[in-house]
Amino acid sequence: MVEKKSLTERGRPLSQCHIAIEGAIGVGKTTLAQKLADKIGSGTFFEQVDDNPFIELFYQDPSRHALSVQLSFLFSRLKQWQTLLQQDLFSQGVVSDYLFAKDHIFATVTLSDEELALYDQVARLIQVDIHCPDLVIYLQSKPNVIMERIRRRNRNMERGLKMDYLQQVINAYDQYFFHYQEVPLLIVQTDRMNFADSEEAVDTLIERIGNMTSQTEFWADYS
Repeated sequence: MVEKKSLTERGRPLSQCHIAIEGAIGVGKTTLAQKLADKIGSGTFFEQVDDNPFIELFYQDPSRHALSVQLSFLFSRLKQWQTLLQQDLFSQGVVSDYLFAKDHIFATVTLSDEELALYDQVARLIQVDIHCPDLVIYLQSKPNVIMERIRRRNRNMERGLKMDYLQQVINAYDQYFFHYQEVPLLIVQTDRMNFADSEEAVDTLIERIGNMTSQTEFWADYS
């Protein structure tokens, strides 16, 4: 029988790894990324959502602005990723609040078949080698819990976000990670776990990561 090793036993310590945190809008990715990086002594890089000039328009009229918002995100994320590669940031410890693959996940939700075909053509033309993280943490939560968190943070651009769109995004993420095998994946159910309010939860998450022995694992309660 082959002895199973934890994630940290199989590779570099967490402080030297690239950990990517993913999940639907408002689930708490950026907050956790910052807190986790502070705890383990890593750098960070965050998605530049506020720089997208189409996002607020998209929430107001999705069908009209979907392609514009997706192409804008694609070019912005690609530029950021290339900059990070040139700086060799991925050879150091870093925590990010998104995977590059999220762009296509959202495109499958927001775009019509014809628009998605055009988007894919553009994406193939500008495709570059994309760095894979050492670990992905996928945050899950129920739509009503996420909507309440979005309401509390009160961002102007998100005031037009609809529950049915959020559910579609959650479904797309669930489908993507159901088949995910690229790197170790920890799925964290956050309905009763608010990392913004609990340092204990972040500490226990770090312990949970260190005890991972399987490619994909699920964690629903830190108590």
